[in-house]
Amino acid sequence: QVQLVESGGRRVQPGGSLRLSCTASKNIGTITSMGWYRQAPGKQRELVASITTGRSTNYADFVEGRFTISRDNAKNAVYLQMNSLKPEDTAVYFCRTIAAGYIHWGQGTQVTVSS
Repeated sequence: QVQLVESGGRRVQPGGSLRLSCTASKNIGTITSMGWYRQAPGKQRELVASITTGRSTNYADFVEGRFTISRDNAKNAVYLQMNSLKPEDTAVYFCRTIAAGYIHWGQGTQVTVSS
């Protein structure tokens, strides 16, 4: 069974930083794209950032240079370094991979930005 395991979400004060991690199980197959999405209460899930095997990256406009996505192909892992966090970044953050023609989602990790 393919699994994506996320970690790193927690409560942080505005202006703070967090690093989210996601590791895919080894049986996932060849991964072509990895990314992070988020969903705030009452809102649709939206792309935060994605990265290809060749490390080409794509960021949502709201990131505004505050977040950095990276990956470790050997570990089937993707990371999201988030700096200068704002209250509006509060959401459940989901890891997503595309591998062997299939899309896989993690269960999500809660990020709360509040004082």
